[in-house]
Amino acid sequence: MRRARGMKLAALAIAGSLALAACASDETGSGGSGSGASGSSEDGPRIGLAYDTGGRGDKSFNDSAYAGVEAAIESNGGSVQELSPNADASNRADLLTQLADDGYNPIIAVGFNYADVIGDVASQYPDTQFAIVDGTGVDVGADNVTGLQFAANQGSFLGGVAAATKSETGNVGFVGGVQSPLIESFEAGYVAGAKAVNPDITVQVQYISPAGDFSGFNDPARGQIVAQGMYDAGADIVYAAAGGSGIGVFQAAAASGKRAIGVDSDQYETVGDPALQAVIMTSVLKRVDNAVEAYIGSFVDGSVEGGQDVVNDLSTEGVGLSYSGGFIDDIKSTIDDYTQQIVDGEITVPETPSN
Repeated sequence: MRRARGMKLAALAIAGSLALAACASDETGSGGSGSGASGSSEDGPRIGLAYDTGGRGDKSFNDSAYAGVEAAIESNGGSVQELSPNADASNRADLLTQLADDGYNPIIAVGFNYADVIGDVASQYPDTQFAIVDGTGVDVGADNVTGLQFAANQGSFLGGVAAATKSETGNVGFVGGVQSPLIESFEAGYVAGAKAVNPDITVQVQYISPAGDFSGFNDPARGQIVAQGMYDAGADIVYAAAGGSGIGVFQAAAASGKRAIGVDSDQYETVGDPALQAVIMTSVLKRVDNAVEAYIGSFVDGSVEGGQDVVNDLSTEGVGLSYSGGFIDDIKSTIDDYTQQIVDGEITVPETPSN
């Protein structure tokens, strides 16, 4: 069965992404300088890692990519150079160009926000392999770009199932970081999963910032305000698909005596605060680390083929739910049942919101 194969592909650790941005300087952390990773060596690939807004340190999306690089270096040797966007993220192309000029290969762009520039940069460096997390390598104007994609709607569907099954009020919430097609796919899956369990459930939906304003991924204070409004309006579980802003959602849950759902990494394990850990019921896992590690492994063994996308979904356990803390152990059979229905094609999870 396909899930058995997927179990092998996904048995790796998870980490996360997005703290306050530095500038286009070299860094190993959210504010450090230099390059390298634990276990780095002169042998193996020289990996370039261009972060999404905020850089490493938010215990979510960017950190998960870094964890994948660390795992790849442990397996293959090599080293990593990390760069983060400037305050307004206007220098994404410059980051990729700098890494390519400095001889890093492969170069991994973390986040769909690189989609507008990666093709142009990659076309200027045909001997360098590029990958983009949450973006496409198809028809970007260069045949040396690989898209590392995730069926976030499928993982979020399971998050909605968990929320609706555990909700005592029949009212749950969704906080999106930035209104965009990608985050809307999280919303669509979450709402569909909740309504599959309880067609009459109320799902409050709000985005921290509008399309084009990426501050919503790194504004915990605003995330707390938005989530607090949902709890005050009756929600007892809120899903935070909001990068670094998710911390604010967890803070609102703790203040309200309610629960929250994390995203991308197992945020129960990474949040670093017992008071917040206690309210994280589960996390919708996007296994960015697995995808990045596998991509680097393919680069090392010479099997990377640009101009295509690699999609990680429930059939390969590229997405899923965390069980840390034991809060959803009692509904595992329900989660497993919906998972199997999706894998078998009995349920098609929407990618766009219905309203």
